[in-house]
Amino acid sequence: MASIFTKIVAGDIPCYKIAEDSRFLAFLDINPLAQGHTLVIPKQETDYLFDLDDELYKDLFLFSKKIAGAIKKSVPCIKVGLAVVGLEVAHAHIHLIPLNGIYDIDFKKPKLNFSKEEFEQIANKIKQALPV
Repeated sequence: MASIFTKIVAGDIPCYKIAEDSRFLAFLDINPLAQGHTLVIPKQETDYLFDLDDELYKDLFLFSKKIAGAIKKSVPCIKVGLAVVGLEVAHAHIHLIPLNGIYDIDFKKPKLNFSKEEFEQIANKIKQALPV
């Protein structure tokens, strides 16, 4: 069930990495709804979030919580929203989206475009805000 995310984990496709450990990876969404829109995935190939075993599920959300805190410190926003859709890529993932209004998390909105340099600056800013 290899997906584009499997190729990102393997390093076959580059990403704007925010954080990584042995089980999880967080990287900027290349079609973001907002500056700092980040995807958090388990490295284990699992299509459906609710098919993850309980330990991995819990730890995915704890890993995401750290990323969300760094996003909130780095990107002007009121809160960081969380969305799980799971239809666009057959690999469990969480969207962390900086919010200043309810419609900031509307996936029908036009996606933002950033240059490679802008993505790198955003990723570095979030990385620097991660807890040590």
